[in-house]
Amino acid sequence: MDYIVLKNMAFYANHGHLPAETALGQRFFLDVKVAADLSKAGQSDALEDSINYVAIYEVVSQIVQEVPCHLLERVTSKIADVLWLDLSNRVEGVQVTMRKPSVPIAGILDYAEVTIGRGCF
Repeated sequence: MDYIVLKNMAFYANHGHLPAETALGQRFFLDVKVAADLSKAGQSDALEDSINYVAIYEVVSQIVQEVPCHLLERVTSKIADVLWLDLSNRVEGVQVTMRKPSVPIAGILDYAEVTIGRGCF
């Protein structure tokens, strides 16, 4: 299986369960992994034979920066669902990971992370 991966996309958005999180906003980091047969694109060198990762980025950007959600699971699921619907006839699977580095936990950690997948991986 072949993969296209967009790694560590950064966005400022207002997601979170606490009122301060939705009022102030914070940074979120996302990865998208798309499983597809890329052999034709590897031979033809033509974009129409591949998956356009600019279009993937635009979908992620739009969803992350739209209406605030309380949960990472909601944002991540929305992205996975849209990409899966848009690409399902061309891909085997879509996996979206969202990280939140500024979590309201009284402890030390790098980030909280949610991964949602559609199709097979």
